[in-house]
This record gives sequence, C-alpha cells and structure tokens, in this order.
Amino acid sequence: MTETVRIVILGTGGNSVDILDTLHDLNDVAGRATYECVGFLDDNEALWGSLRSGVKVLGPLAAAREFGDCRFVNGIGAPTSYLKKAAIIAKTGIALDRFATIVHPTASVSRMATLGRGTVVYQHVTITSNAAVGDHVVILPNSVVSHDVVVGDYTCIAGGACISGGVRIGTACYIGTNSSIIGGVAVGDGCLVGMGSVVLADVRAGTVVVGNPAKVLRRLPSESPEARK
Repeated sequence: MTETVRIVILGTGGNSVDILDTLHDLNDVAGRATYECVGFLDDNEALWGSLRSGVKVLGPLAAAREFGDCRFVNGIGAPTSYLKKAAIIAKTGIALDRFATIVHPTASVSRMATLGRGTVVYQHVTITSNAAVGDHVVILPNSVVSHDVVVGDYTCIAGGACISGGVRIGTACYIGTNSSIIGGVAVGDGCLVGMGSVVLADVRAGTVVVGNPAKVLRRLPSESPEARK
C-alpha cells in the first residue's frame, strides 16, 4: 500500500486553506488518507499555536527544516505580494524536490502537459496539450490554460482566467480573475494583469495592465529587477 504523504502548508490565508480542502478531496476520491496535513507555517507570530480549519499553525516558515519527513506546498501569494513569492519560499531553506505538486480531482490536465514542483491546480481547471507549467505556480478554480502555453515559475493564475494557445507567461506574474489573454502573445516577468482584463498584445516585463483591451496602468519602480528587464 502507498504510504500517506505528510504535508506542511506554507501560509494561513484563503489559498492555503483551499490547499487543505484539496487534500481532503483527494483523500475522499482515493478512499484513504493519501495525504495528511501536519500543519501550517506562517511568519505571523500571533497565529502560532492556533487552529486554522482544525489544523494547527506550527510556527514560522523557517521552522520547515524541523519537518524532515514532510513534503511542502505554498499557499502564499496575492496581488500585493506576488513579486515576493520566490523570496518567501526561500525562507524555508527547503529544496525544490521536497515540494509536492497538488492537483484537485476535478481538474483536467492533459497527459501531454507538464507541471512543475510545488504547483497547485484547483477545482475545475483545464490544462490542455503541451502546456508547460513551471514550479510553484498556483492555478485557481475554473481557469483554462490552453495548448502550448508556457507559465513561468512562481506565477499565480486567478479564478476564471482564460489563456489561449501559445501564450508565454513569465516568472512571478499575477493573472487576474476572469482575465483573458489572446493566443500567441507574451507576458513578461513580474507582470500583473488586472481582473477582467483582455490582453491582445505583448506585455513588457514589470508592467501592470488593466481593461478591455488591456492598457498600461503603471510600471514597477525603476529599482525593481523586473522593471529593468
């Protein structure tokens, strides 16, 4: 019999709780405890020792090193923090191969697609042929990642986003709820596509775009590495 995978979830926000919920659903489908959530880690000291949806907050991110028999999944990432996601995960000091890839049982992922380490795919997501999704990517419910799309590491695709065939999305991007990206365009590193936006042309790295059609709202500060690319 396959051993139960012990999981520690990074963060205590909504995405982190949704990961816990996904683990429960995977166990239900398997008819056994395929996954056991050991607890959450969060740098907010006020949360340590408390329960989040019945599961204990065990301590800060740096405590990850204490859980040598566990795999990890990151739930931290929002429009306000998406550019810091790599640095947040690095606080754990945990190697990439110890991060689990979690796919909700209702998601449809092509056998010709690839998913990186630490990536989470939520309810009713569709990922079609030859899509390549990087490490530590989060794809929220009801999103579509079409054929031959490339999604860079640390990117978040929010709920209901529709990414057409051949799109290239860079590292550490945030693709907003119900946004759409036309086929074949490129979205550079560190970009944010606003909620409901319709992207019809390439987006330069370090840019926030909004609207239909999407227009540049602002650029990241000049000191940002993303903005200099």
